[in-house]
Amino acid sequence: MLRHGEGAWNIENRFCSWVDQKLSEDGLREAEMCGKHLKFLGFEFDLVYTSILSRSIQTAWLIMQELGQEWVPVRSSWRLNERHYGALIGLNRAELALNHGEEQVKIWRRSYDNAPPPIESLKQVLERLLPYWNEEIAPEIKKGKRVLISAHGNSTRALLKHLEGTVPFYFYKFS
Repeated sequence: MLRHGEGAWNIENRFCSWVDQKLSEDGLREAEMCGKHLKFLGFEFDLVYTSILSRSIQTAWLIMQELGQEWVPVRSSWRLNERHYGALIGLNRAELALNHGEEQVKIWRRSYDNAPPPIESLKQVLERLLPYWNEEIAPEIKKGKRVLISAHGNSTRALLKHLEGTVPFYFYKFS
């Protein structure tokens, strides 16, 4: 399970949400390097799952290309999409922090059951994602299929929370 590579709005520190964007130049390199690393580690996949957003699909494609496994079936679902940030989409996080306070922006971005105005909390992301996990992905894993999930920060965070049975947690990007 992985988060897509960097997109243009990531660079601009803007809430991207369901806005469909391609990867930035750095995002392309990140996906290719991830593929090289997985190849070095000997990974092989039977199925790939992505959201319906280009940055997730593009990341998966580049990884599979590096692995020489372009033939592996890809299944896409909106249920793996990023958290929907409603009225925050396109806004700059730093500017929001100046207007609403750093703590409020952190709550909107990382809280489990507090939705930004007016759309979706992490809890709701998990509720949206679970039927697809339970009906599509988990049965394939139980059959012994090796699965790659290329999705988004919040959809992977929600799924990990479910799988680990943990309280909400944060992801940190290590450079």
